[in-house]
Amino acid sequence: MIWLFKFFSRWPLWALHALGWVLGWTTFLVSPSYRQRLMANAKLAGQSHAVWASVGQAGCLVGETPRLWLGEQPPCEWIDADLLTRAHAKGKGILLLTPHLGCFEMAPQSFAKQFADPLGPITVLYRPSRNASLAEVQATARERPALKTATTTMGGVRQMLKALRAGETVGLLPDQVPPEGQGVWASFFGQPAYSMTLAARLVQQTNAVVVLVIVERLSWGRGYRVHLAELAHPLAADLDSAVQQINGEMERLIARFPEQYLWAYNRYKAPRSGA
Repeated sequence: MIWLFKFFSRWPLWALHALGWVLGWTTFLVSPSYRQRLMANAKLAGQSHAVWASVGQAGCLVGETPRLWLGEQPPCEWIDADLLTRAHAKGKGILLLTPHLGCFEMAPQSFAKQFADPLGPITVLYRPSRNASLAEVQATARERPALKTATTTMGGVRQMLKALRAGETVGLLPDQVPPEGQGVWASFFGQPAYSMTLAARLVQQTNAVVVLVIVERLSWGRGYRVHLAELAHPLAADLDSAVQQINGEMERLIARFPEQYLWAYNRYKAPRSGA
């Protein structure tokens, strides 16, 4: 598996995105379940107009992965980066929250390269692949200088808490479905969705500053643009209310670039049992 990733990691970004578009549309056309879920989720969110562009964008996410994990880092521009400086000046940890939108993999890599010197390292949460070969690639490729990874285990949670209490930065995707017992049911685009409590708990236990993130994928392989924003309101003290608030913030981010959201992600599934 790793030799295949190394081969594609040398390709130019525009070629990887072109290949990704083909993969995205092939999957959409040959898989009825994938196609139906993508279209249904976009319709529930009132974003049916974004479906056709999102098919190719989902493929781009797959195509660009080898380059992001094993190749030279593509160009990445940060908009409103002063939000990070202001957050760091408060003397607290920073919690970066981003949905499954655009090239979310790029945010921690670019942060580690551009901001580690003044702001310190970043720790990101990820779920190891069940495929042994892919899990090996993940383990060796995602860890970089100033970029640490935390698995979806209690040990990983403790690692993130430690980082935030040390005034460092942590990143995670709060729109993924957590295991049973690690979330609550909350509205997501008007539909009940089992939603993680981890992001809200990290803030409640460390008083971290929340910064919202979008990594926009630019056309023709030109790289990426990172958009930052603050919460519309301070995070609620009540856990259920805080989770609902975070879901609302994710909806707000997705509405800015609906064509780059992974609508085929099974957001409304029942949680799996166990950690």
